Amino acid sequence: MRELLQGLQQELAGLVLPSSCAGCGLPGVRGDLCARCGGAVAGARPSRVRPWPVPHGLPRVYAAVPYVGGARAVLLAHKERGALRLARPLGGLLAAAVREARVHVRRTAGKGEGEEQNGPLTLVPVPSARLAVAGRGHDPVRRVALAAARELRREGLPTRVLAVLRQRRTVADQAGLTARQRAVNVSGALELVPRSGKLLARGESLLVDDVMTTGASLAEAARALAEGPWKVNAAAVVAFRPKT
Repeated sequence: MRELLQGLQQELAGLVLPSSCAGCGLPGVRGDLCARCGGAVAGARPSRVRPWPVPHGLPRVYAAVPYVGGARAVLLAHKERGALRLARPLGGLLAAAVREARVHVRRTAGKGEGEEQNGPLTLVPVPSARLAVAGRGHDPVRRVALAAARELRREGLPTRVLAVLRQRRTVADQAGLTARQRAVNVSGALELVPRSGKLLARGESLLVDDVMTTGASLAEAARALAEGPWKVNAAAVVAFRPKT
């Protein structure tokens, strides 16, 4: 309900206030996004990405765009400022990364692109901390995953989102941590929701997240699924931000 009210408030505000870019805030913009932010979310260039060092257990990861410029502004606006209408273009970017990841998955399994799969494609979001979700008023990764699934279904690919992972302990804010510190911070932090693993028995499963920096969260999510035991086929993210 809270998310619905947020969305309605944003729509009403757009009717009575001067239009500004929902991503970077640039005033006097026609539509939701300025040229820079709109170009960023329309310019998906999905490819395999690798952090350095590569954390143990990290599956192959595919990202749609680098975490810079307009893409960064749009992701932050959706995640931290509650610009919920940006879930759709971000979902489009995630869908592009999912398509690229799926090509790898099917090639590895010896399947052709047009060959029928034995179940729906399942997107498993990396879970956000409960306190973070409560503070933001929405779960940004799950929302973007749902938007990506809708786009893929419109293209004829049966796709669902299953939130089968959850946090079993509190983790510290990852901002400012080194790659090693991030790995220690999230180690053992996730678990499979009881009795949910059997939902992954059919079809292909991909982990999804909004941004990958060191890959620690995705590696931990893959470990938690493997304890199920369910092997994740690959991972897809909207954007990649290498840790410098």
